[in-house]
Amino acid sequence: MSNTVYGLSVDASDSEKLAHFWAEALGRNVAPGASPQFATLDPDGATPRLSFHQVPEPKSVKNRLHLDLISPTFEAESQRLIALGASRIRDVAQGSARWTTFADPEENEFDLIAG
Repeated sequence: MSNTVYGLSVDASDSEKLAHFWAEALGRNVAPGASPQFATLDPDGATPRLSFHQVPEPKSVKNRLHLDLISPTFEAESQRLIALGASRIRDVAQGSARWTTFADPEENEFDLIAG
């Protein structure tokens, strides 16, 4: 028997607000029925489902799992993500690889890779 990754769930204090950030960041739509308690992005058929669940406690430590995004227009995309509400945490270069770690509006880390 094998399993398939259905999606990823993200804890949030305001699920609907965070879903709108990620919808803009990924060029997707928030599915109908979103609320501060639960929201999901419309499935696009090509990527895992992203769901956002309200939790009572604030984020307190670094993520153990994060999203890696890649963009051929790295600098422009970095500026766009910041304009959407992301904050830059650190820039990394290892050999020919380059990426920036950002935090979304609820401080969940994610990477943007130059590609």
